Amino acid sequence: MVKLSAIQLSSAANVETNLAKIAEQLSKITAVQDETQHLVVLPECCLYFGSKDSEQLDLAKASAKDNNLCVALGELAKKFNVYLVAGTIPLLAPCATKFTNSSCVFNPDGELIGQYDKIHLFDVNVSDNTKSYCESRYTQPGKEISVVNTDFANIGLSVCFDLRFPNLFQQLSIAGADIITIPSAFTKVTGKAHWQTLLQARAIENQVYIVAAGQEGVHENGRETWGHSMIINPWGEIENSIEVGEGYISVEYQKKEITRIRQNMPLNSPLNR
Repeated sequence: MVKLSAIQLSSAANVETNLAKIAEQLSKITAVQDETQHLVVLPECCLYFGSKDSEQLDLAKASAKDNNLCVALGELAKKFNVYLVAGTIPLLAPCATKFTNSSCVFNPDGELIGQYDKIHLFDVNVSDNTKSYCESRYTQPGKEISVVNTDFANIGLSVCFDLRFPNLFQQLSIAGADIITIPSAFTKVTGKAHWQTLLQARAIENQVYIVAAGQEGVHENGRETWGHSMIINPWGEIENSIEVGEGYISVEYQKKEITRIRQNMPLNSPLNR
């Protein structure tokens, strides 16, 4: 059996605090020791959130030499014997004046087996207390999609604002994704308006499981995130969700359902691309 889980956090601007929160939720997800394989998704900025973006750049620089953010997350994946899609963390870009907002995937041995650098950056105006967001000021956008192959499924990677760009999800589907993960930190305003609708659309259009893990609550810098983490099946049905607060949700992965839906309603044939 394979279980898909999403952890919802209200991350702080402190790495150790957030690692402890993640470990607490992982211990609950894996409390029953059996032969179940686990895929667990963390939110965007899972290890450091609620401060200035310039502090994320400082963290990326401080972590670059020993790659200690990846090391810590790999250790959690190994300790709890899970495939861990580690939300996003800031990794120093080659130019050294920016960082990539990177979703890193670890196997149960703690090995880094995949990475996706967020392509679509959040440069927008929103009617909340932050008003204007300019992620590109300190973040370097990625250039390539990423699908991580495991023995139970092919996992397509995306991050937050990517959700508004259906072509990215279509590319992941064509590349073989069965599950697409969406670690996020949606604002409360945009989340209330569009989050659920977009998630269900991406699941239906691409006939994939969507595992969307969100930040939630009011953070140290006053930013308010939407939460409402969800796991949606390839028919677009919400199988589990958590609206507010920290916690996790899980569902059993049904590979046969993907096959059945795709056979009954083929969308990814050459004629339909």
